[in-house]
Amino acid sequence: MSVGREILLKDNGRFCEPALAAVVADALGVEPRGISLRPISTGLFNTSFYVNGPARPLVLRIAPPDDPSRLLFYEYRMMRQEPRLHELIRSRTSAPVAEIVAHGLDAPGIERDFLLMERLEGAPISDHPSISSRELSNVLRQVGECLKEVHRIKGDRYGYVGPHRPMEPQADWPAAFRIMWNKLIDDVERSNGYTREQADHLRRLFDAHAKAFDRPVAASLLHMDVWAQNILAARGRLTGLVDWDRALWGDPEIEFAVLDYCGISRPAFWVGYGSPRDEGPEAEIRRIFYLLYELQKYIFIHRVRNGNAASANGYRGECLRLAAQLK
Repeated sequence: MSVGREILLKDNGRFCEPALAAVVADALGVEPRGISLRPISTGLFNTSFYVNGPARPLVLRIAPPDDPSRLLFYEYRMMRQEPRLHELIRSRTSAPVAEIVAHGLDAPGIERDFLLMERLEGAPISDHPSISSRELSNVLRQVGECLKEVHRIKGDRYGYVGPHRPMEPQADWPAAFRIMWNKLIDDVERSNGYTREQADHLRRLFDAHAKAFDRPVAASLLHMDVWAQNILAARGRLTGLVDWDRALWGDPEIEFAVLDYCGISRPAFWVGYGSPRDEGPEAEIRRIFYLLYELQKYIFIHRVRNGNAASANGYRGECLRLAAQLK
């Protein structure tokens, strides 16, 4: 490994700055001399750096190690779907999504997947403590407008359909969500986050309410991780929607559940989105299942990656209480 300033990644992997600069230089076809990197503190899964030195400022994102035992079923190599998604979204919508200028798989020197992309203006709204309510409302309205455009992009298969291939794509949403639901419960159970009895109860619960999902729904492109750190803003306007690696194709209502949990689906968001959500009794059943899909992952994450059983148990209790609302 090159001698130089050591950089600690979020997964405790260690790289020297010259090694990362060499990855950037090789991707761009330039000399590594003059390339410098500065860690980006936001982001909980990948590790990102501001890159200075090339002709324009860039961002380098590095995936965690390919260790399935520490990853949810859909997280394994999920970065690999982003180049195509960025290209699609940039060509079909006005959403502020970065151009990916280079990407690599198991890059020599780091043995990780990486993306090299343009640096968008602005900072996460989580880093704007003094943002006014009016400015925040304007940003959330623009998020609604952009997600509406993204949701209008339709596919012909449902579920996680990218090249990371965590599941077999399905011809309808109920079949896809059933697979997603069961695979996620499998992950939580293997982490000892659920007992066998609790896991089986949650599997049967979906079977008992499957009829609520049996309706026509197009395979919309969904972001699935829109929260304060993934929304960039500057001067009270939206400048970036980032981290599309968790994207899937399916029912926009599951996106709405993530937005609910992350505090994004405020009135200004719905003004921008431009159409109301279904609030009927079957939609409420789906909302609970979709919210559970978002919450259950934290049982696994806190037990396996954070080593915090107490926090994981808190999420488990919250999930079981929420599931108890389903008769």
